[in-house]
Amino acid sequence: MTWMVYGANGYTGRLIAELAVKRGERPILAGRSSEKVEPIAGALGLEHRAFDLSQARAHLEDVDAVVHCAGPFAHTSAGMVEACLKTGTHYLDITGEIDVFESIGRRDVDARKASIVLLPGAGFDVVPTDCLAAVLKNALPTATHLDLAFVVGGGASAGTTKTSVEAAAVGGRVRENGELTSVRIGHRRRTAYFRSGPREVGSIPWGDVSTAYRSTGIPNITTFTTVPSLLGQLQQVFAPVLQTSLVQSVAKTVAGKVKGPDERKRANTRAEVFGEAWDAKTKVECAITTPNAYSLTADSVLRAIGKINGVAPGSHTPSSAFGADFIRELDGVVVGEVRSR
Repeated sequence: MTWMVYGANGYTGRLIAELAVKRGERPILAGRSSEKVEPIAGALGLEHRAFDLSQARAHLEDVDAVVHCAGPFAHTSAGMVEACLKTGTHYLDITGEIDVFESIGRRDVDARKASIVLLPGAGFDVVPTDCLAAVLKNALPTATHLDLAFVVGGGASAGTTKTSVEAAAVGGRVRENGELTSVRIGHRRRTAYFRSGPREVGSIPWGDVSTAYRSTGIPNITTFTTVPSLLGQLQQVFAPVLQTSLVQSVAKTVAGKVKGPDERKRANTRAEVFGEAWDAKTKVECAITTPNAYSLTADSVLRAIGKINGVAPGSHTPSSAFGADFIRELDGVVVGEVRSR
């Protein structure tokens, strides 16, 4: 299969390219700037292409699948998806953005007609949490509520930080009675029982309020991580300022200087995920430990590429594409037992 990493000069795109070569893969590396992509491709001995997303269709005609790594995806995904639909190219990305999941989910019929797979969220956002949601749904088919929590170590990349800057201006969201609902960040707090021990977490807007709903049909979903209790109040006060183009521009410039964790830090940090589902009578819970989130993303994307031709055409979540046990196939992942109470 001929496949491409677009945004290969970004932090995560480069990790995917490097791991691909280690595993004997030969992806085409691409991005907007030849000056940035060419040195990486040269070092890895790979073909490279440089093009803007407006030119994507012409560069995907001979490509079977593209891994889109150039975010924020709210600004870049639509053009790439459209090009993939026209060229019959499978689409994967590493987004965690709720609106992107919702938008791509609405292209399901178009993807089926084009005989391609649309798979947003093929990395840490949202493979572990989505698969865990499916595991809990299988354990409790009557579940009406789902909480998913995660903690990550090692720091963030520039791309992740830029996306977070945009999200901070929007606030929190949950799934409530099947509908996306706006709330303040940290509107709910709870204890998450990770494998390393209990941690207090607060609600945040995470991709699973979209994807886990599509994967499981559970109508009430909240996602959590470790956030200061004061953050939600501050976000409400400063949201109008955060939304201004000047503040967004300055914040993204600063975010662009973030380097992301180096190889040593990735090797020595991990991520944890906890989930709990319940109905009127029963609760089930499970916890997962994974490698560093960026290391997991590179591994997950490569395994997804290897399986993508066997997936039914349409718009998918990780668990709808590969099953709830996909997370168990990834290197260094430990899945705890499902417990009832």
